[in-house]
Formats: sequence, structure tokens, C-alpha cells
Amino acid sequence: MTPAQVGFPGARLAARLVTRTQRKGKWIQTIVYLLSSLTLDQLQAEGLLALKRGYWVIESRLHHCLDLTMQEDLSRVRTPNSARVLGTIRRILITFSNAALDQKRKEHPKTKCNTKSFRQRFLSTKGGPQRLEDLIFSNSPDILSL
Repeated sequence: MTPAQVGFPGARLAARLVTRTQRKGKWIQTIVYLLSSLTLDQLQAEGLLALKRGYWVIESRLHHCLDLTMQEDLSRVRTPNSARVLGTIRRILITFSNAALDQKRKEHPKTKCNTKSFRQRFLSTKGGPQRLEDLIFSNSPDILSL
């Protein structure tokens, strides 16, 4: 069968990726099928694995943070413009939070800081309002320190 016949006209490569992970002391094997518009010469096995991992970076660094830290799923905003504005603000805050965490992890690789602790710093009564004001009004705010 051709790629067009199976509904993927741009596909040039199909791959089967077998991964093994250990959870609670037990090894679990997972099989994932991947499609790519690249040829095998253009993309070796390591490249395919990197693409697969790259997908999960988006899921874990953005969507998971939006759900847990910003509680986006609990939002009751229904007008399109309001939802768009609040979504943009949430994504900007997550971007700042991830930048702060990256900086903190370079200094202390075993840090327990996360996006929720970053958010809590703005909500705390000890310096939180001042940090938020610095974020909004300063040309180069020092908000990346946790």
C-alpha cells in the first residue's frame, strides 16, 4: 500500500519503537508506531527517538504545567476573547517559570523547585506583590530567582 492509500500522503518512513521503562520495580514494554516525512538516510534511529521525546517535552513542560500549576482546566471563562487573553497570560507565566527552573537547576541540579513553587512566590505575602509589580513594570525584572 502507498502512504496516500492509508491516509498519510506525506509519509516516507514508518517505524516501530519499542521502549522499556521500570515502574514500581516492574519492567513495562511499550510499542509505539511513528510516521515521518523524512527518509531513513535523513533520520537515523537516534533522530527518531529524539523526535518522540520532543513530543513529550511539549506535553510535560507546557500542558501539564497549565493543568496543574495554573489550573487551566478549572477555568470557567467562556467568551473567546477572554479565554484567549487568559490563556496567553498563563503561557507567559509558564514560560517565565520554566526559565527560572532551568536557571535554578543549572545552579542546583537536585532542586525540588517546580512551576507551582514559582507561582506560590507571587502569591505569598512576603514579597509576592513586589515581585509581581517588578514583573509588570520593570524593563529587566529579576523574577527568575527562586
